[in-house]
Amino acid sequence: MAVERSTLRMTSRFQRVYPPSAPASGSALWLLFQNDEVVLPNDGPLALLEGTTEAPAVGAVETPLLLGMLNDTPVMFGELVGEQLPEGFQRYGLRALLAQADAEFCDLAGYGAQLLRWGRISRFCPSCSNALTPLDGWGKKCSACGFVIYPPVSPAVIVLIHDDADGVLLSTKPGWGKRYSLVAGFVEPNESLEQCVAREIREEVGVEVDTIRYVDSQPWPFPHQLMIGFTARYAGGDIVIDAHELADARWFKLDDLPELPQPYTIARQIIERWRAHIQSRV
Repeated sequence: MAVERSTLRMTSRFQRVYPPSAPASGSALWLLFQNDEVVLPNDGPLALLEGTTEAPAVGAVETPLLLGMLNDTPVMFGELVGEQLPEGFQRYGLRALLAQADAEFCDLAGYGAQLLRWGRISRFCPSCSNALTPLDGWGKKCSACGFVIYPPVSPAVIVLIHDDADGVLLSTKPGWGKRYSLVAGFVEPNESLEQCVAREIREEVGVEVDTIRYVDSQPWPFPHQLMIGFTARYAGGDIVIDAHELADARWFKLDDLPELPQPYTIARQIIERWRAHIQSRV
């Protein structure tokens, strides 16, 4: 299946920059956070804020950091000092931004959020509990035992199971209501992506698959996943759900699909590509 998900790609020229790089003094764009949420004007666009490399135009920032360069302009990010919001501003959760903001801003917000969280959780060595010190880049090293650690990225597969006609196997979890989505799960140690696809399908819905094909990927900052999308052809077996994970799983026809995930999710986009592929054969 040919795929091209431009809605999740950067459209401007953004270049990541890594510590210890520092921007030259001057104008800058800012990504502000408070309590893991992005701070933006009440009635303004969902976009980067203006300021200088020293500070944004509103509020004071604790430990400003350089995220990268957007069309030769520094993009700074950091946590607002204190609990009070600047007048005329509000907080947006990352999920709300994914549903409303453009792809470029969502990518920057997700990147900044993960790096801020990394800064909070990487203060002490997980091996010997001594303080960690920065390396070049976002990595850190323990001066006592030499342990080196970098920002975590957790790969997870998400897969659309289809038959040879126009059927697709979708599942739902407790609390999702009428919404159905794709089977998904984390990659385990010493496991290929394809092995993970087959295992997760077998464990969650009890069927066997073949013809596993990569589709696309999507960063998912909740808190640091990389969703890796696949399709897989049904090869046999009856549906037997893992009741600890799922509330239901069943086959649906193209003309009778249930409530689906939000358009910004990779799950929905894989479903829409499958739908378009089936319709193109008619």
